[in-house]
Amino acid sequence: MASDKSPALPVKNAGGRRLQNRDRLEADILAQAVRVFAESGYEGASIATIAERAGLSKQNLMYYFPSKQLLYQRVLDDVLDDWLARMDMLANEHDEPRDVLRAYIGAKLRFSREQPWASRVYALEVINGAPLYGAQIRERVVPLLRKDIAVFEAWIAAGRIAPVNATHLMFAIWAMTQSYADFSAQMTLVLERKQLTRKDYEDAEILLTHMVQAAIALPGAAPGT
Repeated sequence: MASDKSPALPVKNAGGRRLQNRDRLEADILAQAVRVFAESGYEGASIATIAERAGLSKQNLMYYFPSKQLLYQRVLDDVLDDWLARMDMLANEHDEPRDVLRAYIGAKLRFSREQPWASRVYALEVINGAPLYGAQIRERVVPLLRKDIAVFEAWIAAGRIAPVNATHLMFAIWAMTQSYADFSAQMTLVLERKQLTRKDYEDAEILLTHMVQAAIALPGAAPGT
C-alpha cells in the first residue's frame, strides 16, 4: 500500500532555499548600507535610502534590521571582522620581522583597495569619536594592537630590530595604508584619474614597506636585507 506521507527532502530543501534567500537579501542590504553610511555618515544616512538602493520597501528592510543603529552596528561588525582577520599577522614573534611587516602592509593595502567603503565607514565613526562603536573597538581592536606591540617589543629585546616606539609605528602603518581608501579622492585628483589603479597600490606597498623596514633596521644593516 502506498504511503500517504509526504517525502521530507523537498521540505528540507525549501527551508534551505529560504535561508539562502534570506542570507542573500541581508548581504544585498549590507552592501548598500556600507556605501550609504560611508557617503553620508550615520546621521546623514537613512533607512529609506538604503532600502531604495537595495530594491526594497522600508518596511521590508526593517523586517531584517529593525533600526538604523542595529544596521549600522552590523555593518561595522562585518567591517571589523574582515579587517581583523586580515590583520592577524604579527602574532608570532619568532617569524622574520621584515617578512611579517611586508605581509601586514600588503594586507592593509588590499583591504583599502578591496573594501574602500568599509574603510571609510570605520574611519568616519572613529573621526567622530566612536560614539556608537567605541566599546567594540576597545574590546576587539585594542587587545590586538597591544599584542602586536608586544611582538615588536620582543623583537627589540632580542636585538632583531632597532628600538622603536612600536605604538606610534603601528599608528603610522594604519594611517599610511588606510589613507588609500579614506583619502583616495584627494589622491585621484592629484593623479588626474578617476580611481586608483592596482599599480598605484603595488607602488605604495613597495614604498611603505621600504619606509617601515628602514625604521626598524639595525644600525649598519641595509633595509630589506
